[in-house]
Amino acid sequence: MLTDRIEAKWIDCFERTLALCAVEAGDAVAILSETQSRPLNVHLAELALARLGARAFHVVVPTPAQNAPVPIRSTGASDAIGGLAPAIAALARSTLVVDLTVEGLLHAPELPEILADGARLLMVSNEHPEALERLVPDPALEQKVKAGFRMLRSAKEMRVTSDAGTDLSIRLEGARPGGVWGYCTKPSQVAHWPGGLCLAFPAAGSVSGRLVMAPGDVNLTFKRYLETPVTLTIEDDYVTRIEGPGADAALMESYFAAWGDREAYAVSHVGWGMNPAARWDAMTMYDRRDINGTELRAFAGNFLYSTGANEVAGRYTPGHFDLPMRGCTIELDGSTVIDRGALQGDLACPPPMSLQARAGRRSSFSTVSAAATKSGSRRWVRFPASGLWPGTCRATANRPHCRK
Repeated sequence: MLTDRIEAKWIDCFERTLALCAVEAGDAVAILSETQSRPLNVHLAELALARLGARAFHVVVPTPAQNAPVPIRSTGASDAIGGLAPAIAALARSTLVVDLTVEGLLHAPELPEILADGARLLMVSNEHPEALERLVPDPALEQKVKAGFRMLRSAKEMRVTSDAGTDLSIRLEGARPGGVWGYCTKPSQVAHWPGGLCLAFPAAGSVSGRLVMAPGDVNLTFKRYLETPVTLTIEDDYVTRIEGPGADAALMESYFAAWGDREAYAVSHVGWGMNPAARWDAMTMYDRRDINGTELRAFAGNFLYSTGANEVAGRYTPGHFDLPMRGCTIELDGSTVIDRGALQGDLACPPPMSLQARAGRRSSFSTVSAAATKSGSRRWVRFPASGLWPGTCRATANRPHCRK
């Protein structure tokens, strides 16, 4: 177990990330947490904002009582605010909201109202800062994520195959694509840290085929590497059959059924990871309480299939699975963008950067970041508040999943 102690290096990491969000001296920044939030991250955010000269204030709400038949994990749809008008008003009047709720506000019903007057929001995933330290946003992959977003936006069909037996057809017409790279600088933007994803929420009736998860693929809702194969038959968006010889299939079948809700079986979003600093094997190194698993959604070259709520398709449910898979080939309109888990062409990783270069010096990175955002030299992609949002990821050396 990691020790929950404030470390100067972790204040540095939070400061760098918040500087990339264009936080300036005098900005009113809300730190949103709940009584079950990770206190260490709440304190680190406060200290980092003080270094930047921001005027931080806390909004703390009680963690609500459980109202689901099973534990809820990794949904991005926190119910901590519960429609509390004074809390929403305080958040909406800030320059930036640092979201440290357990589940995060990415799909929370209060989010549009919080963003309506221009407040932006950074969701810090419920990870121990030791994990966040390795995944501090780096602008190097911003253009890579944007390239993937453009590919998704212009494509009509995605096909996913694998040697394990996956053969999935996804119609992208009417889908809402997005990209995530880890920080936000513009009014009403939303980001999450860690970042590094290209995703799409398909329209209703767009997904059919067979999804075969092999040993070593990940069920992030359970924070579990599969030990036995699981085959999902998907018809018109819905999982209609779950097959497999071991506990992995049985656990999924049980969790799906516990909701008593057909919409829990439907596709939420599909896409791929872009972050070569994120590691597939990282979950082996942490106790479950220390991580939320966002890193495994973002590792470069994975195919991410998720079930649950999909606003584009008009479906709402708290049941949710995130299922990152290795070794898949992804084609958009017949053009291969990922080949057996390796990013291709314009999506391949940039030249590697050392850890020291990525970290930078605390005395300089805030100034550089603020100058870059003030210059207007960057072009930013805006996404709807209910979708996926800008972010960043970074490159590391000698990764087989990133090649041209």
